[in-house]
Amino acid sequence: MNKKKFDVDMWFELPLNKIHNETPEDKKDISFDDSNIEFIIQQIESSKIDLTSDYNDWLNIGFAIADKFGESGRNYYHRISQFYIGYKSTDCDEQFNKCIKGNGTGITMGTFYYLCKNAGIKLNDSDFEETKEIEDETTFENQVPLISDTLFPQLPQFLQKITNVASSKEERDLLLLGSMVALSACFPKLYGIYDGNKVYANLFLFITASASAGKGRLVHCKQLVNPIHKKKREESKLLRQKYEAELQEFNRTKGKDKNAVKPLPPPEKMLFIPANNSATGAFQLLNDNNGQGLIFETEGDTLALAFKSEYGNYSDGFRKAFHHESISYYRRTDREFVEIEKPCIACLLSGTPKQISSLIPNAENGLFSRFMFYYMNIKPTWKNVFEKKTSNGLEEYFDELASEFFQFYDALLKQDLIKFELTEEQENRFNNSFADIQNTYLAIQSSEYIATVRRLGVITFRIAMIFTVLRILETGDTTSPLICSDIDFNNAFDITKTLVKHASKVFSELPEDKPMTLKKNLKEQFFAKLPKFFNRQDYLLTAKSLNIADKTAEGYISKFVKGNVLFRLKKDHYEKLDV
Repeated sequence: MNKKKFDVDMWFELPLNKIHNETPEDKKDISFDDSNIEFIIQQIESSKIDLTSDYNDWLNIGFAIADKFGESGRNYYHRISQFYIGYKSTDCDEQFNKCIKGNGTGITMGTFYYLCKNAGIKLNDSDFEETKEIEDETTFENQVPLISDTLFPQLPQFLQKITNVASSKEERDLLLLGSMVALSACFPKLYGIYDGNKVYANLFLFITASASAGKGRLVHCKQLVNPIHKKKREESKLLRQKYEAELQEFNRTKGKDKNAVKPLPPPEKMLFIPANNSATGAFQLLNDNNGQGLIFETEGDTLALAFKSEYGNYSDGFRKAFHHESISYYRRTDREFVEIEKPCIACLLSGTPKQISSLIPNAENGLFSRFMFYYMNIKPTWKNVFEKKTSNGLEEYFDELASEFFQFYDALLKQDLIKFELTEEQENRFNNSFADIQNTYLAIQSSEYIATVRRLGVITFRIAMIFTVLRILETGDTTSPLICSDIDFNNAFDITKTLVKHASKVFSELPEDKPMTLKKNLKEQFFAKLPKFFNRQDYLLTAKSLNIADKTAEGYISKFVKGNVLFRLKKDHYEKLDV
């Protein structure tokens, strides 16, 4: 668990309100029977809520559990801590040992209940029943997690304005992710160094859900950058008028002036590059716009059909543009070889799950690992369509935000290149956390999923880059390099922690070659059928029900433990952790 090492002596020197960041007034109204601790933890596990991303909160919870339950609370601490992206059972044990030794700090279960209440966790059955929502046909356990509630108040203010008007948590996630992708296409002078290479902010995102699930809100994300597109189209119009005048003059004088040179057609300036295009057409537009553009399609099939057509398969160049690898093509009309250096495309698609498999035919396709995926949970509840989040409707509200961002974009264009950097401590946490994530998903997924985990690394880096540059709107500081704050770094990781689970769900549903499908599904089925707590006899019975040999099952269990998806309670006794 990649958290700062704990020093008991240091904690005794701190004022109590400094430790847990609350006052007695904050928690004096919380009255709760400690016998319901299991009720609370089950909610944490069902919703995969991370209460421990903040180091101080993690310590506070440890002290509270140790104060109330002593050694018998160790398992509670693991179950509460397991959803932290860098969770390690050994670190958690070490921390709990020190919390037990730190008895007398004054931190009680009231602190734990306070944190739970702030995270939307119900403290007892009656509290739960009062706000219980109707669930979808899909069971709650099969739903993928939402982005943490605690993240949104910490976002850059511009992103807070975007997400504050959401009418549901799913819609809030959509507005955040969609706006990040749209904005990522508009920072041509922002870069960072990742794995030795210069990378820019561009992101790929696929929002998937059934029809009428609410994906239409994404139109407001496109609205945010529409003034930039309009400005580029106006530039094109002026260039076209100038070209036509020059061409007319050339045609008038070409027989009289031997030195007359025929003018070249002007570039087509635009931000939104249409997905429905030929390969040459798409690359030409990309070249006309200095290698930059945004593909924004609310129907994923549009891009899929283009890739499947004889002249529209620019999938290879599309994948290269994610990593800024050069794209070359040949224009037959002008007999010209063109090379686009450092292309930088952002892409936002939405569609049904079937449209994903249409675009990405199998799990080995390199497109999959370049995308962030968000799988919308659907609940059959009618939302209040007359709820007023703004005074004049969302369209005018987002027009105002678009105007604000356009001024920011225009100002950044006048700046020199801006370099983004992580601190040395953040770099170490980044590497350690992704090593843990890789081990976890290698344990339960096939080896092809590793590409997704590794590319989520550069995606996390880019998200932190976007958060950091948007802070300029608050500080006005454009000093290069821009150093990432711990808040923005943690928030980028919190988003990745959610997205890796969404990607895993989508990955599991992709078609694949039969031998690999059987192998992958067998391991996943085995893990899925394991109970929350089990012993060797239990898992061998589970293996037998799937016709898995005992030795193979033992190998799977070893991999699950190594990958931190199983916790070994004692010899031949295990607890399955949610991933």
